[in-house]
Amino acid sequence: MPGSPSPAVPAPVVPAPACDVPHFSPLHVRGASPRLRRALRRRRRTLAAGLAVAAATLALGGRESGDPAADAGAVPAPAARPVELVSAPVRIADARAVRLLEPGDRVDVVAAGEHGERARVVAADARVAQVPEAAEEGLDGGALVVLEVTRSVSTALVGAGAGTPLAVTLR
Repeated sequence: MPGSPSPAVPAPVVPAPACDVPHFSPLHVRGASPRLRRALRRRRRTLAAGLAVAAATLALGGRESGDPAADAGAVPAPAARPVELVSAPVRIADARAVRLLEPGDRVDVVAAGEHGERARVVAADARVAQVPEAAEEGLDGGALVVLEVTRSVSTALVGAGAGTPLAVTLR
């Protein structure tokens, strides 16, 4: 028929590329018994209800009631222990580098390597507390700087400064 629409031509079928993955039979997972499923559902509901009660208690418990007897049972939040800083005098080998420093600057203290050893950072991000006056420079060309560091870092600084020259890098 000349006026009727032509039938739809199906798209050519392109074969899928070959795959090296072998065919596996379906896995059959053994399910839990209906009784166990009910018990787990109940436990989830109980847990959800307990969490809701805990959230409500925490939301309302943050406020003090004004009654010392009621507030006495409240558990205080653990206080964050502040890091204890100590003042550590450190002799820096290059007095001219020390002249660049000002109190409040952050520096890394580097111990020079000896006998083929690599230089290592002894104190990272140490705060400069005091710098010497120009007349206070040592006779050996070094200068004493006071840094604020933790106690463990101060011990490392003393140990490193006893055997190797120390240098600073500005941060």
